[in-house]
Amino acid sequence: QVQLVESGGGLVQAGGSLRLSCAASGSAFSIKGIGWYRQAPGKQREVVVEISAYGTTKYGDSVNGRFTMSRDNAKNMAYLQMNSLKPEDTAVYYCHANVMIGRFEYSYWGEGTQVTVSS
Repeated sequence: QVQLVESGGGLVQAGGSLRLSCAASGSAFSIKGIGWYRQAPGKQREVVVEISAYGTTKYGDSVNGRFTMSRDNAKNMAYLQMNSLKPEDTAVYYCHANVMIGRFEYSYWGEGTQVTVSS
């Protein structure tokens, strides 16, 4: 089993910044792809950014140029630096990872962290 725990959410004014963290824990696993998703009230969950198993980073159109994802493989951590935040960025942000345990690949989600951007 692998757990993903997000942190760093909160309330910020438009134009401000936040940094989200995702900590992966468990035993005998390796992370392949990892990414951030978000879900606003009444809307479907959407991809914010993904880093593939090959290291390719893809950002959603609405955050490209404002958000930056990084990962620390040694610490099993991922980060999302969010700058120039807008009210429309308000959502619950989820960390997602595709994880190898032995020969099998599994998909895991964190419970999410709320980001609220006031105008």
